Amino acid sequence: MNFVLDVHIHTVNSGHAYSTVTENAAHAAKIGMPFIGVSDHTPAMPGGAHIYNFSNLWSLPEIVCGVRVFKGAECNILNTDGEIDLPLDILERMEYVIASFHRGTFPPADRETHTRAAIAAMENNKRMHILGHPGDCFFEIDASAVVEAAARTHTIIEINNQSLNPDCYRFNGNDAVMEILKLCKKLNVPVIAASDAHFCTNVGNLSRAKELILAAEIPEELVLNTSVERFLAAVKRKNEM
Repeated sequence: MNFVLDVHIHTVNSGHAYSTVTENAAHAAKIGMPFIGVSDHTPAMPGGAHIYNFSNLWSLPEIVCGVRVFKGAECNILNTDGEIDLPLDILERMEYVIASFHRGTFPPADRETHTRAAIAAMENNKRMHILGHPGDCFFEIDASAVVEAAARTHTIIEINNQSLNPDCYRFNGNDAVMEILKLCKKLNVPVIAASDAHFCTNVGNLSRAKELILAAEIPEELVLNTSVERFLAAVKRKNEM
């Protein structure tokens, strides 16, 4: 299973990441990854990028260091109504959008609350394409209900490589992520492995996510890292809902 794409990558604009777009693209070129996406943290995140960062992404060239750079964002799920923190006119200009729970923007609550918020975000935001790092130990969810909602709303489920790192604060994610993967396989929900890189040398580091995807025997056609065409088709399906 050959991965050609990593779309969860942060730059210095996220406030707590340490590399530029050019440095991230240069590392992708070095490791032979032809497609990456920039997805900085949106304004509600403490220290996150200003809204102007996202309205001005179109000043970036499509190709940097020989690598196609897609323009995206990692939004914050803000409440149980599923609101996220970029306005629709900017969301519509993004090539893709991830939305995730973060402790700085959604205080951890209980399983029912997290589940309701995740489902509402997928249902109420046509321009939210990817549910970021489900399986986070601080945001327990009803995996069955969330994956069923992803199937219904044509939302991609992210398998976050950094969350599987034993040194990450989102610890002990393997069992929760494996449950999610098995449900995605059962319900034919596409998944995407993501580095969640905050420094350039982690761009394209998808090894832990790939290991679980292979262990869960997810068909290659459901793994969007293997084909940029399938990734773009999945984004288009959500946009057309």
